Amino acid sequence: MQFLRVTKQYLPHVARLCLISTFLEDGIRMWFQWSEQRDYIDGTWNCGYFLASIFVVINLFGQLSGCILVLSRNFVQYACFGLFGIIALQTIAYSILWDLKFLMRNLALGGGLLLLLAESRSEGKSMFAGVPTMRESSPKQYMQLGGRVLLVLMFMTLLHFDMNFFSILQNIVGTALIILVAIGFKTKLAALTLVIWLFGINIYFNAFWTIPAYKPMHDFLKYDFFQTMSVIGGLLLVVALGPGGVSMDEKKKEW
Repeated sequence: MQFLRVTKQYLPHVARLCLISTFLEDGIRMWFQWSEQRDYIDGTWNCGYFLASIFVVINLFGQLSGCILVLSRNFVQYACFGLFGIIALQTIAYSILWDLKFLMRNLALGGGLLLLLAESRSEGKSMFAGVPTMRESSPKQYMQLGGRVLLVLMFMTLLHFDMNFFSILQNIVGTALIILVAIGFKTKLAALTLVIWLFGINIYFNAFWTIPAYKPMHDFLKYDFFQTMSVIGGLLLVVALGPGGVSMDEKKKEW
C-alpha cells in the first residue's frame, strides 16, 4: 500500500500519541478537578478524604508518568503495566465493571496497550535481527492476537439495532471489518478502514468543543472522544506493525 510506504516512519509515533491521549487527558483532568474526583470517590466508597486523595494522586502521577515514558520510549514495558493497573483501578473505583459498554471500551483500551507492549518487545529484540527467535517471539505474537481481539470490542459498542438502511449497512460493513482484524486477514487494510470510520464517528458524535465547559455533557463527550482516539491509536499500531504471527495473513505466507 502506497499509504504505508509513505507513512512508515511516522505512523508508529502517531499511533503511540493517539494511544496515550486518553491517559494524558485523564491525568490532566485529575489535576484540574482534584476536589471533585476526591469527593466523588469518597462519596461512592465512603473511604475518607485521605484514601480518596491517594486514589487521585495515583491516577494523576501514574497516568502522566506513563505517558511521558511511552512518548520518550523509555521503560515502555513498565509504563504499559502501570497503565494496565490504572485501567483496572478505575474499572473498580468507577463501577465500570457493571456497565457493559464502558467495560468493553476499557478492555479495548487494554488491547491497545497490549499492542504497544508487543511493539516494545519487538524493539528490544531488534539487536538480534536475523537470528531465529521463534520461542522468544511467541509471547509477542500472542500479545498482538490478544490486542487485536480486545480492540474490536470497541466496535461492538457502536453497532446499532435500528431497522433503517444506513444502520443495517453500517452494522454489516463494521462487523465484517472487525472480524477481518480479529482473525488477521487483510489486516492492515481492514484496520486502516476502521481507523477512518471510527475517526469520522468520533468527530461527529463526540464533538465536546461544541458544548459549554460548565455542562456535564462536555466532560462526558471529552472522555469518550479521547478514549476513542486511544483505540484509533491501537488500530494504527496494527496498520504499522501488521497482525503478528498468529493470523491468517501470516499463515498465507506458508501456503
